[in-house]
Amino acid sequence: MATRYLRPGWFTTNVFNRLVAGLTRIGMSVLGSRILAVRGRKTGQWRTTPVNLLTHEGARYLVAPRGVTQWVRNVRAGSDVELRIGRRREPVALVELEGDEKIPVLRAYLRRWKMEIGAFFQGVGPDAPDPDLAAIAPGYPAFRVETRRPV
Repeated sequence: MATRYLRPGWFTTNVFNRLVAGLTRIGMSVLGSRILAVRGRKTGQWRTTPVNLLTHEGARYLVAPRGVTQWVRNVRAGSDVELRIGRRREPVALVELEGDEKIPVLRAYLRRWKMEIGAFFQGVGPDAPDPDLAAIAPGYPAFRVETRRPV
């Protein structure tokens, strides 16, 4: 299976993401938004992107609706990760979900942000049967967010 990645368009990159990131940087969360900061796997420099932080059944999750993005590649390489809002920086560990454990998280993510990201999910919505979500799940990296104490 080819690695799935949908490159953001001009509007998303230059208007929407910048607006959400700007509001989040000053401490205003837009429907749970955070700035995800990940050290680059090659450069070691912090890379940031706005993300939708999902709280589901007492745990926190991040989903990559565009597929295997650079932040996903950096996380998989073991890079340092922080969630930021305003001046607050929270060091976290991201644990990738596998197989069927991804299905309820994808469903909850679609319920919460379908208007924003539904187009990326190949016509599969929050009310789709489990087999339909399982069929597309490999193209949507999902991670459980765990608090990491600074060393």
